[in-house]
Amino acid sequence: MGNNLDAITTVFTEFYYWVTVVFMFLIHVGFCLYEVAASRRRNHLHTLMKNTMVIPLVTVTFFFFGWWIYFAFPNGPFITGGIEWDAAQGARPWDDNMGTNLSDRINGVFWAAFLLFSWTAASIVSGAVIERIQSGAFWILAVIIGSGTWIIDAAWGWHYGGWMVKLLGYHDAYASGVIHAIAGGFALGVLVVLGPRLGKFAADGTPRDIPPHNVWLVTLGLFLIYTGFWGFYAACNVPIISPETIGGQITGETWTATNIYLAPTTLSAITFNFLMSLSGGLMVAYIISKGDPFWTYSGGLAGVITASAGNDLYHPIQAMLIAGVGAWAAYKLHYWVERKFKIDDAVGAVAVHGYAGFIGLVIAGFVLWGQPSSPFEGYATINPLGNFIGALIMFGLLGFLPAWIVSKILNGMGLLRIPRKVELEGLDFESNQAFEAAKADVIKAELAMVK
Repeated sequence: MGNNLDAITTVFTEFYYWVTVVFMFLIHVGFCLYEVAASRRRNHLHTLMKNTMVIPLVTVTFFFFGWWIYFAFPNGPFITGGIEWDAAQGARPWDDNMGTNLSDRINGVFWAAFLLFSWTAASIVSGAVIERIQSGAFWILAVIIGSGTWIIDAAWGWHYGGWMVKLLGYHDAYASGVIHAIAGGFALGVLVVLGPRLGKFAADGTPRDIPPHNVWLVTLGLFLIYTGFWGFYAACNVPIISPETIGGQITGETWTATNIYLAPTTLSAITFNFLMSLSGGLMVAYIISKGDPFWTYSGGLAGVITASAGNDLYHPIQAMLIAGVGAWAAYKLHYWVERKFKIDDAVGAVAVHGYAGFIGLVIAGFVLWGQPSSPFEGYATINPLGNFIGALIMFGLLGFLPAWIVSKILNGMGLLRIPRKVELEGLDFESNQAFEAAKADVIKAELAMVK
């Protein structure tokens, strides 16, 4: 580790990320409670286990290839350079750093922080599709976003050397786009193919409200998500770093904390802005929803997500106002899309994460116009066009498109949606044998119709 100061810094950094990972684990606990609360009694266990199994499946796949992608693909590849083979050494599953190694005290906890981001991306999708998706199909989709598409976008727009940061001036310090817009777009891509729950829309197309089963669990789940999200903010920072470590790009000699792009920031700054954006979202959502608990709490989350792109640089009052705009837009867009396109998003995940994240990126491009996107020389400054293009890439190219393609394939194979009989009776009360029998009944009925 070198001298004692380096040793203390290393141990502190290791402990810092370990604590943030523990806090972020609460996000997944919150999603489990929240989704069970939003589903009906006959689907509780299926909803819970569908989301629980994200943990082992995404963890294992992220260990084998997801972590490597972050270090290997910041150049696209083949946009600003090729695959970063050398930089990705240490992130391959057989490397010494990917196991018990006393000479490396950082890789494991840093890997875990990104892994928890992966769980979050998959869990956002999970809530939108409850009560009608087959577990196996969802788990395939969870691995694709959790260990594939989202980590590609992190390499492009979150890595300090990412091509979007260099060329576009893309700025997304706390993941309005990198996690939330991509997950919202991904969820929308699945929903377009999956279709609405039975009974969601009347014969004339009018949407019916399917309220949460348990508002108390919604409250508890979302407050746990808030808590974990606060830890997420801290995990997006490097806790202490010397100017020499990043080539003297930070002015002066004082060691400092940095954001994900290695630009100086403080925990104090993000504490101000996290709490002010949460408050702005809650207040506006309470007003616009006329005090509806589900949307009040969801609006608080939408507010934080909207402001997250620039919450390292916003003034707290800016963060509060931007969050309010995001909460209002998420609520309005959710119901407009539901009526217009007959999209059944059971928990408003596309709106709260996808639309709010997209809008947050666009707003950041205007409010932070001209600010440096990075402390490194030669990078484009933050600008509206760069962040708008970035929002399209996150929501559309890496979010909606792959989800729609994979969902179409799964649907064509009969693997995406549960049979009608199972959906009506409830997923918790059907054995595997009954599930297969129901599928057989559907096939027989379709053959009879053809004849």
